[in-house]
Amino acid sequence: MSDKKCSHHKSKKKKLIRRCCAGFLIFLFLALLTILIVWAILQPKKPRFILQDTTIFTFNVSAPNIFSTSIQTTIYARNPNSKIGIYYDNMDIYAMYHNQQITYYTQIPPVYQGHKDVNIWSPFVYGNNIPIAPYNGPGLSEDQQNGGVWLDFKIDGRVKWKVGSVTTGHYHLHVTCSAYVPLGDRPGYGGIMVGNNAVKYQLARDCSVSV
Repeated sequence: MSDKKCSHHKSKKKKLIRRCCAGFLIFLFLALLTILIVWAILQPKKPRFILQDTTIFTFNVSAPNIFSTSIQTTIYARNPNSKIGIYYDNMDIYAMYHNQQITYYTQIPPVYQGHKDVNIWSPFVYGNNIPIAPYNGPGLSEDQQNGGVWLDFKIDGRVKWKVGSVTTGHYHLHVTCSAYVPLGDRPGYGGIMVGNNAVKYQLARDCSVSV
């Protein structure tokens, strides 16, 4: 009799475990389905980025393939969603010239951006004695003599979307702001003197955004 009772109790325990597992899986499925439905209804939009202005303090090719620069940028970021918040995390900004990185990474502090909110960052991108490709050195020198240079300011990071009390996992964020940046220590093309040998230029260039 005792063996029959034990087997009966074991059978009941297995059934209870199966029911608990089935209930948990059903709950998980319904929760994920709800999130997907809400996500589809809200249709989240990518944030908008604008390169508002740049101020070049240093821009110097000291040898055929050695480059130093210090540039302050102003980046405008707007969340276009009316019901979705955005968490920005692990964001770095740097400058590129002809597909070569010419500055170090500069970190942009993490931030939460509410519905329709705007954030403005003014990070410095800089590099001291950066080795550059031999074919880029003459190009940078020529651009400097001609009074301007095309640069790509790139932001790499991660974002999370917040819908009500639900927050998604991380998504990769890639932003590219391409702009013709005037050079020189004399204000021209609408430049404003902001210090010794430094001129700020308003650019207002829309950036491409990929999430």
